[in-house]
Amino acid sequence: MIDLRTRQLTLTAVMSALVFTATFVPKIPIPLGYAHLGDAAIFLAIMFGGRRVGILSGVIGSALADFLSGFPIWIVPTIFIKAAMAETFWRLRGKNFLFALIISSLIMTAGYTLTGAILYDSLSAGLASTPGLLLKSAVNIFVAVILSVAIKNRGGVSEKN
Repeated sequence: MIDLRTRQLTLTAVMSALVFTATFVPKIPIPLGYAHLGDAAIFLAIMFGGRRVGILSGVIGSALADFLSGFPIWIVPTIFIKAAMAETFWRLRGKNFLFALIISSLIMTAGYTLTGAILYDSLSAGLASTPGLLLKSAVNIFVAVILSVAIKNRGGVSEKN
């Protein structure tokens, strides 16, 4: 029998790879650029693996995508932003799933908008990214809702810590 630590480590590794792939590979065209599905993968990691697995896989997969995309300056902000997004989703998901998705996505949007303003020393530069981040969030929320319905119908959602 596999102990809980081994299971969590394995699930974190697999979900980190899923978050990375969902962030790095798909480029879904939207009016202000493109969207990826990394946030939907983070939401799934939380639903399947719980808080610890979800936060760790979200942080690891997203930071790796930043690094391999050629944007290492974003790695540290990404760690904090994705951890805050994942923690918020974890805390709110039981009360109202859609509300949790929206609030956690707004936290992510605000985090990247503020970070962009700081990194580029321009509030305008930070704010210019906001519409694209909101559209990306809408795509990820849509995908997360569709996948969560499919997973729940198959009895596969975990409510572990």
